[in-house]
Amino acid sequence: MFWILAVITVLGGLTAVTLKNTVHCALAVTVAFAGLALLFLQLDAQFAGFAQILVYIGAVAILVVFAILLTRGSDTPTTGVFSRTWFVGLLIAAAVFAVLGWAVLHSAEALPNETAAPAITVQQIGNALMSRYVLPLEIVALLLTAAMLGAVIVAMHEKGEPK
Repeated sequence: MFWILAVITVLGGLTAVTLKNTVHCALAVTVAFAGLALLFLQLDAQFAGFAQILVYIGAVAILVVFAILLTRGSDTPTTGVFSRTWFVGLLIAAAVFAVLGWAVLHSAEALPNETAAPAITVQQIGNALMSRYVLPLEIVALLLTAAMLGAVIVAMHEKGEPK
């Protein structure tokens, strides 16, 4: 099951960076997000998996698709998709990957003996969010609502302007 989910996630990410149509790219990113959520759920990280589904698939991906459609950015580019400096970007990405790989391989030596993970359930996290952290949760909800309304207003003004 892990390998199937890993292939779905990687193919979704690769499809997102190789397609030319931005709507199709956003939908491919949604597939990659879904694969990550299922991988979290397979690893018994229920909160991370459900948060991935609710936040990234349910909010971010849908908001990206609507933003692309509202701003008429779904047209296929007529010029090339790749930048002229793609080779420099590839070298920088390879250097970052090498540094991160080195850090991961050498971090196992510095880790202390493993301790048992705390047994926190999704219900305990939900109870904490609805009691102790209800004010920050509501503030974040208002902030995200204001950002979405602002994006719609900006998109509507651009749509109404003559070419």
